[in-house]
Amino acid sequence: MKTVFEARLIRREDYSSFEAIYNDFKDRAIEEYKFELPPLDYKGFINAIEKDLIKCIVLFENSLPTAFLIYTTSISEAVELNIIHSYKMENTQERSRYLIDEFMAETKQERQNMVVCYPMLGAQKILINEIAQFGFKFVGIVVLRFMMNGTNSREILEMADLGPLPEGYSMAEWNDDFYGDAVHIIHEAFENSADALFDPRFKTDEGVRDILTKITGDVYAKFLPEATTVLLYNDEPVGLCFMNLTDNSIANIPIFGLTREHQGKGLSKHLLKNSVNKLIELCDNSVYPITEVNTTTETNNFQALKMYRHIGFKEDYNYPQSYLPIKN
Repeated sequence: MKTVFEARLIRREDYSSFEAIYNDFKDRAIEEYKFELPPLDYKGFINAIEKDLIKCIVLFENSLPTAFLIYTTSISEAVELNIIHSYKMENTQERSRYLIDEFMAETKQERQNMVVCYPMLGAQKILINEIAQFGFKFVGIVVLRFMMNGTNSREILEMADLGPLPEGYSMAEWNDDFYGDAVHIIHEAFENSADALFDPRFKTDEGVRDILTKITGDVYAKFLPEATTVLLYNDEPVGLCFMNLTDNSIANIPIFGLTREHQGKGLSKHLLKNSVNKLIELCDNSVYPITEVNTTTETNNFQALKMYRHIGFKEDYNYPQSYLPIKN
């Protein structure tokens, strides 16, 4: 019997038959796909579909669902492809071609003005060839972690004697008065970076304002102003290390940047060490049960990797960050 393939957006009549496939993905999300937090349960997933927060394309083989693709256009100025999953991880590459083809058709209008970004975490690396055939490009990303316990991260941090800050420099805790300067700093630091390739908000002041508003407004995670460090030069902000908290226990550095004229002086290490020390205080004083601090950088950003290692971070894994540019 010839197999008939059909890829389309999920419908209400599909909800019952699709549940087993979604739960198969959910069970694999942490180990196989390197998700930091468990995905939504099935009821929450359906609720997000109904509210149009996410969209789900399902592949049917002889009318039976076998794979799916989830994406969203509601979070940023990009179409964010979240996951491609095949039931029991079988025939993933073959099935993904049907899903991606339908995804490209569904997002044709959005892609005229929006970049597509797709972090290919964990097992999704095997789809590089399939994604590339649709014109996607790639940036290597490495995930680094500073563990509060169970490793020697704290010992390395304590041994990182950076000496005093150069004359004219000081550090302060975040307050909203720094917002306008922060927009300028982050725009300058990121407008020509790899991050701007898959998040074009970095290319404009307006876009950076959106990013910072969501960071400081607890949209992405709980913002930690007490652990966010601002580097000052003659009392003017020139660098920032933002900190937030997910699931009440995992700290993350969403943004880290210095203006160009203050780079190359070892100041980034001071910024990072100060913020990590603040997190350690919050942890040791039982304010938050923080287990780790994580961040990402490009695999070929050797200067950043060296800085993180010097402060006690260790590389965990890497993944291809794929993106599809807007066609001019």
